[in-house]
Amino acid sequence: MATVIDTHCHASPYWFEPVEILLDEMERAGVDQAVLTQFFGVFDNSYLVEAVQRFPGRFAVIAIVDHTQPDAVDRVADLKDQGVDGLRFQCSWRSPGDDPLALWRKCAELGVVASVMGPAEHYAAPEFEEIIRELPNLNVVVEHLAGVGAFWGPGRADTEIPMDAYRKSLELSKYPNVYMKIPGLGEFCPRPQPFRQPIPFDNIPPLIEMAVEAFGGDRLMWGSDFPPSANREGYRNALRFPMELIEYPSTEARDMVFGGTAAKLWEFR
Repeated sequence: MATVIDTHCHASPYWFEPVEILLDEMERAGVDQAVLTQFFGVFDNSYLVEAVQRFPGRFAVIAIVDHTQPDAVDRVADLKDQGVDGLRFQCSWRSPGDDPLALWRKCAELGVVASVMGPAEHYAAPEFEEIIRELPNLNVVVEHLAGVGAFWGPGRADTEIPMDAYRKSLELSKYPNVYMKIPGLGEFCPRPQPFRQPIPFDNIPPLIEMAVEAFGGDRLMWGSDFPPSANREGYRNALRFPMELIEYPSTEARDMVFGGTAAKLWEFR
Protein backbone atom coordinates (compact mmCIF):
# COMPACT_ATOMS: atom_id res chain seq x y z
CA MET A 1 0.00 0.00 0.00
CA ALA A 2 1.39 3.40 -0.98
CA THR A 3 1.94 6.04 1.69
CA VAL A 4 -1.19 8.13 2.33
CA ILE A 5 -0.67 11.79 3.26
CA ASP A 6 -3.36 14.23 4.37
CA THR A 7 -2.29 17.70 3.19
CA HIS A 8 -4.96 19.79 4.89
CA CYS A 9 -5.97 19.29 8.52
CA HIS A 10 -6.16 21.52 11.56
CA ALA A 11 -5.21 21.03 15.21
CA SER A 12 -5.36 23.22 18.30
CA PRO A 13 -5.96 22.75 22.03
CA TYR A 14 -8.31 25.76 22.00
CA TRP A 15 -10.30 25.42 18.77
CA PHE A 16 -11.15 22.35 16.69
CA GLU A 17 -9.34 19.36 18.30
CA PRO A 18 -5.88 18.63 19.71
CA VAL A 19 -3.40 16.77 17.56
CA GLU A 20 -3.91 13.49 19.42
CA ILE A 21 -7.49 13.30 18.13
CA LEU A 22 -6.21 13.78 14.59
CA LEU A 23 -3.66 11.00 15.09
CA ASP A 24 -6.41 8.66 16.25
CA GLU A 25 -8.46 9.43 13.13
CA MET A 26 -5.38 8.90 10.96
CA GLU A 27 -4.74 5.50 12.52
CA ARG A 28 -8.33 4.40 11.98
CA ALA A 29 -8.35 5.57 8.35
CA GLY A 30 -4.90 4.30 7.41
CA VAL A 31 -3.35 7.73 6.88
CA ASP A 32 0.41 7.74 7.44
CA GLN A 33 1.34 11.42 7.58
CA ALA A 34 -0.35 14.82 7.61
CA VAL A 35 0.32 18.48 6.95
CA LEU A 36 -0.91 20.52 9.91
CA THR A 37 -2.49 23.62 8.41
CA GLN A 38 -2.88 26.68 10.59
CA PHE A 39 -6.33 28.26 10.57
CA PHE A 40 -6.81 31.93 9.81
CA GLY A 41 -6.54 34.41 12.65
CA VAL A 42 -3.87 32.42 14.50
CA PHE A 43 -0.31 33.75 14.24
CA ASP A 44 1.22 31.67 17.04
CA ASN A 45 2.34 28.50 15.28
CA SER A 46 4.19 26.99 18.23
CA TYR A 47 1.63 24.24 18.90
CA LEU A 48 1.99 22.90 15.35
CA VAL A 49 5.79 23.14 15.42
CA GLU A 50 5.84 21.29 18.75
CA ALA A 51 3.60 18.56 17.30
CA VAL A 52 6.25 17.88 14.65
CA GLN A 53 8.82 17.47 17.41
CA ARG A 54 6.55 15.33 19.60
CA PHE A 55 5.62 12.92 16.82
CA PRO A 56 8.69 12.53 14.59
CA GLY A 57 8.03 11.59 10.99
CA ARG A 58 4.27 12.15 11.15
CA PHE A 59 3.73 15.83 10.44
CA ALA A 60 4.72 18.86 8.40
CA VAL A 61 3.40 22.39 8.98
CA ILE A 62 1.76 25.17 6.99
CA ALA A 63 2.00 28.24 9.23
CA ILE A 64 0.43 31.71 9.06
CA VAL A 65 1.97 35.11 9.73
CA ASP A 66 0.22 38.46 9.96
CA HIS A 67 0.94 39.80 6.49
CA THR A 68 0.01 43.35 7.55
CA GLN A 69 2.91 43.62 10.00
CA PRO A 70 6.30 45.04 8.99
CA ASP A 71 8.15 42.02 10.42
CA ALA A 72 6.12 39.45 8.46
CA VAL A 73 8.94 38.71 6.02
CA ASP A 74 11.41 38.13 8.87
CA ARG A 75 8.90 35.78 10.54
CA VAL A 76 9.03 33.50 7.50
CA ALA A 77 12.76 33.01 7.94
CA ASP A 78 12.25 32.26 11.64
CA LEU A 79 9.59 29.67 10.85
CA LYS A 80 11.79 28.08 8.20
CA ASP A 81 14.52 27.70 10.83
CA GLN A 82 11.95 25.89 13.01
CA GLY A 83 11.26 23.35 10.25
CA VAL A 84 8.18 24.95 8.69
CA ASP A 85 7.99 24.30 4.94
CA GLY A 86 4.68 26.01 4.12
CA LEU A 87 2.99 29.36 4.63
CA ARG A 88 -0.72 30.00 4.24
CA PHE A 89 -2.07 32.94 2.26
CA GLN A 90 -5.31 34.28 0.92
CA CYS A 91 -5.36 35.16 -2.78
CA SER A 92 -5.78 38.84 -2.00
CA TRP A 93 -2.93 39.19 0.49
CA ARG A 94 -0.37 41.85 -0.33
CA SER A 95 2.38 43.28 1.85
CA PRO A 96 2.48 46.92 2.95
CA GLY A 97 5.35 49.02 1.67
CA ASP A 98 7.09 49.26 -1.67
CA ASP A 99 6.84 45.58 -2.62
CA PRO A 100 3.30 44.16 -2.35
CA LEU A 101 4.67 40.69 -3.10
CA ALA A 102 7.39 40.81 -0.44
CA LEU A 103 5.93 37.94 1.61
CA TRP A 104 5.30 35.77 -1.45
CA ARG A 105 8.79 36.59 -2.72
CA LYS A 106 10.39 35.58 0.58
CA CYS A 107 8.69 32.19 0.40
CA ALA A 108 10.08 31.69 -3.11
CA GLU A 109 13.56 32.64 -1.89
CA LEU A 110 13.46 30.21 1.05
CA GLY A 111 11.72 27.33 -0.71
CA VAL A 112 8.59 27.67 1.43
CA VAL A 113 5.37 26.42 -0.21
CA ALA A 114 2.53 28.97 -0.52
CA SER A 115 -0.78 27.28 0.33
CA VAL A 116 -3.51 29.67 -0.80
CA MET A 117 -7.19 29.91 0.14
CA GLY A 118 -9.90 31.84 -1.66
CA PRO A 119 -13.07 31.53 -3.71
CA ALA A 120 -12.83 30.36 -7.31
CA GLU A 121 -13.38 33.90 -8.55
CA HIS A 122 -10.18 35.04 -6.80
CA TYR A 123 -8.09 32.20 -8.22
CA ALA A 124 -9.50 33.01 -11.66
CA ALA A 125 -8.61 36.69 -11.40
CA PRO A 126 -5.67 38.07 -13.40
CA GLU A 127 -4.22 39.58 -10.22
CA PHE A 128 -3.61 36.10 -8.79
CA GLU A 129 -2.12 34.81 -12.02
CA GLU A 130 0.28 37.75 -11.98
CA ILE A 131 1.78 36.46 -8.72
CA ILE A 132 2.42 33.06 -10.28
CA ARG A 133 3.97 34.60 -13.39
CA GLU A 134 6.12 36.93 -11.30
CA LEU A 135 7.44 34.11 -9.07
CA PRO A 136 8.01 30.97 -11.17
CA ASN A 137 10.18 29.44 -8.42
CA LEU A 138 7.40 29.64 -5.81
CA ASN A 139 5.42 26.44 -5.38
CA VAL A 140 1.78 27.53 -5.08
CA VAL A 141 -0.94 25.19 -3.79
CA VAL A 142 -4.57 26.05 -4.57
CA GLU A 143 -6.64 24.93 -1.59
CA HIS A 144 -10.11 23.38 -1.36
CA LEU A 145 -10.49 22.56 -5.06
CA ALA A 146 -10.28 26.30 -5.82
CA GLY A 147 -12.96 27.06 -3.24
CA VAL A 148 -15.92 25.87 -5.31
CA GLY A 149 -17.80 24.10 -2.52
CA ALA A 150 -20.57 25.45 -0.32
CA PHE A 151 -20.09 23.03 2.58
CA TRP A 152 -16.56 23.69 3.90
CA GLY A 153 -15.30 26.34 6.33
CA PRO A 154 -16.30 29.72 4.88
CA GLY A 155 -18.02 27.94 1.99
CA ARG A 156 -20.22 29.77 -0.49
CA ALA A 157 -23.57 31.43 0.11
CA ASP A 158 -24.80 30.02 -3.19
CA THR A 159 -24.63 26.22 -3.43
CA GLU A 160 -24.46 26.39 -7.22
CA ILE A 161 -20.92 25.57 -8.34
CA PRO A 162 -19.27 28.50 -10.20
CA MET A 163 -18.16 26.43 -13.18
CA ASP A 164 -16.83 29.32 -15.29
CA ALA A 165 -14.55 30.50 -12.49
CA TYR A 166 -13.54 26.92 -11.73
CA ARG A 167 -12.56 26.26 -15.33
CA LYS A 168 -10.55 29.47 -15.33
CA SER A 169 -8.85 28.41 -12.10
CA LEU A 170 -7.90 25.09 -13.68
CA GLU A 171 -6.07 27.00 -16.41
CA LEU A 172 -3.44 27.79 -13.77
CA SER A 173 -2.25 24.23 -14.37
CA LYS A 174 -0.26 25.60 -17.33
CA TYR A 175 2.24 26.84 -14.75
CA PRO A 176 4.39 23.93 -13.55
CA ASN A 177 4.76 25.43 -10.06
CA VAL A 178 1.00 25.34 -9.34
CA TYR A 179 -0.64 22.46 -7.46
CA MET A 180 -4.17 21.85 -6.19
CA LYS A 181 -5.69 20.18 -3.12
CA ILE A 182 -8.71 17.94 -3.61
CA PRO A 183 -11.08 17.48 -0.64
CA GLY A 184 -13.65 14.98 0.49
CA LEU A 185 -16.83 14.95 -1.59
CA GLY A 186 -18.79 16.51 1.26
CA GLU A 187 -17.18 19.88 0.52
CA PHE A 188 -19.19 20.25 -2.67
CA CYS A 189 -21.95 17.62 -2.45
CA PRO A 190 -24.88 18.31 -0.10
CA ARG A 191 -26.08 15.74 2.41
CA PRO A 192 -29.14 14.12 0.83
CA GLN A 193 -32.55 14.20 2.48
CA PRO A 194 -33.59 11.53 3.20
CA PHE A 195 -30.13 10.19 3.86
CA ARG A 196 -28.80 7.24 1.87
CA GLN A 197 -26.14 4.71 2.79
CA PRO A 198 -23.55 3.36 2.35
CA ILE A 199 -22.86 5.92 -0.44
CA PRO A 200 -24.77 9.11 0.37
CA PHE A 201 -23.90 11.06 -2.77
CA ASP A 202 -25.40 10.81 -6.22
CA ASN A 203 -24.90 13.00 -9.27
CA ILE A 204 -21.39 13.88 -8.11
CA PRO A 205 -20.16 16.85 -10.18
CA PRO A 206 -17.01 15.92 -12.14
CA LEU A 207 -14.88 18.53 -10.38
CA ILE A 208 -12.12 16.18 -9.27
CA GLU A 209 -12.02 14.51 -12.67
CA MET A 210 -11.61 17.95 -14.25
CA ALA A 211 -8.74 18.70 -11.87
CA VAL A 212 -7.08 15.38 -12.69
CA GLU A 213 -7.34 16.14 -16.40
CA ALA A 214 -5.86 19.62 -15.91
CA PHE A 215 -3.09 18.94 -13.39
CA GLY A 216 -2.43 15.21 -13.60
CA GLY A 217 -1.90 13.13 -10.50
CA ASP A 218 1.58 14.50 -9.87
CA ARG A 219 0.28 18.01 -9.08
CA LEU A 220 -2.81 17.10 -7.10
CA MET A 221 -2.98 16.21 -3.42
CA TRP A 222 -5.72 15.10 -1.08
CA GLY A 223 -6.64 17.00 2.09
CA SER A 224 -9.32 15.97 4.59
CA ASP A 225 -10.10 19.40 6.09
CA PHE A 226 -10.34 17.69 9.49
CA PRO A 227 -12.00 18.43 11.85
CA PRO A 228 -14.56 20.51 9.88
CA SER A 229 -15.03 17.39 7.74
CA ALA A 230 -16.40 15.66 10.86
CA ASN A 231 -19.50 17.79 10.35
CA ARG A 232 -19.83 16.34 6.85
CA GLU A 233 -18.93 12.80 5.85
CA GLY A 234 -16.26 12.30 8.54
CA TYR A 235 -12.52 11.71 8.30
CA ARG A 236 -12.43 8.17 6.94
CA ASN A 237 -15.08 8.86 4.31
CA ALA A 238 -13.39 12.12 3.30
CA LEU A 239 -10.55 9.83 2.23
CA ARG A 240 -12.50 6.80 1.08
CA PHE A 241 -15.06 8.45 -1.20
CA PRO A 242 -12.64 10.40 -3.43
CA MET A 243 -10.25 7.45 -3.44
CA GLU A 244 -12.88 4.86 -4.41
CA LEU A 245 -15.62 6.75 -6.27
CA ILE A 246 -13.45 8.90 -8.53
CA GLU A 247 -11.80 7.38 -11.58
CA TYR A 248 -8.10 8.13 -12.00
CA PRO A 249 -6.04 7.53 -15.15
CA SER A 250 -3.91 4.91 -13.39
CA THR A 251 -3.05 3.46 -10.01
CA GLU A 252 0.14 5.49 -10.13
CA ALA A 253 -1.80 8.74 -10.63
CA ARG A 254 -4.11 7.91 -7.74
CA ASP A 255 -1.14 7.14 -5.48
CA MET A 256 0.37 10.53 -6.31
CA VAL A 257 -2.87 12.31 -5.38
CA PHE A 258 -3.13 10.53 -2.04
CA GLY A 259 0.50 10.79 -1.00
CA GLY A 260 3.17 11.02 -3.65
CA THR A 261 2.69 14.67 -4.57
CA ALA A 262 2.75 15.78 -0.94
CA ALA A 263 5.96 13.85 -0.33
CA LYS A 264 7.61 15.95 -3.05
CA LEU A 265 6.65 19.26 -1.44
CA TRP A 266 6.95 18.67 2.31
CA GLU A 267 9.53 17.06 4.54
CA PHE A 268 8.17 14.98 7.41
CA ARG A 269 10.85 15.38 10.04
